Amino acid sequence: MSSVMKAYLELGKALTTQGTWIHNDRTGADCLTLPRWTMTYDVGAREFPLLTTRKINWKAAIAELLGYLRGYTSAADFRNLGTKTWDANANENRAWLENPHRKGTDDMGYVYGAVGRGWRKEDGTFIDQLTAIYEDLKAGKDNRGEILMFWNPAEFDKGCLRPCMYSHHFQLIGDTLYLDSTQRSTDVPLGLAFNQIQVFTFLALMAQITGHKAGTAQHDLKNCHIYQDQYLLFTNEHLSRVP
Repeated sequence: MSSVMKAYLELGKALTTQGTWIHNDRTGADCLTLPRWTMTYDVGAREFPLLTTRKINWKAAIAELLGYLRGYTSAADFRNLGTKTWDANANENRAWLENPHRKGTDDMGYVYGAVGRGWRKEDGTFIDQLTAIYEDLKAGKDNRGEILMFWNPAEFDKGCLRPCMYSHHFQLIGDTLYLDSTQRSTDVPLGLAFNQIQVFTFLALMAQITGHKAGTAQHDLKNCHIYQDQYLLFTNEHLSRVP
């Protein structure tokens, strides 16, 4: 059993035995919730974090990451890469459909990659956070602030969804690159399987294109939860399967 699979099962057990039922106002559903958990992926050892107790569309997870890195703001662009993860948020979210900032079908607004590749400044210009990080790391520099940030509260109203995975902090120690990614909300039965792959892949990509060795990626999970309608399937089937 891989270390990632083992850690995932430990999280599932802790969540079901130590979690607290909390009502979520946004979804209107009850969730079994654990406040925090940490996962670590050894990217240098190439231990790809693929869960083996359920089917995972890992290519779609990587496609979504690439869409973020390209700064896409349309669900259509994500579909063209091979993932439909933004279709519902862009086209079925009532609050977003009534938002005057929405530009039409498939528009996601100012979210995730759009913020990371174009953080708006007061003078109307933009900061490309990802390019700045790449250039520093490519030059072998680390200013202790190589952080890609998607969390911009001043402009939440201009997007269809607040980011769940909201920060990626790179550190260059010698010739080895490390990553710490923070996630504010973690859907353990579904979303986490995608998120694990994206954190691993992001570090692997950045190490490759900046000419460094990949170290470990630490994935800090907050508000780890299972929705009530997921509970029986997750506990009776998913957690009982042999990896």
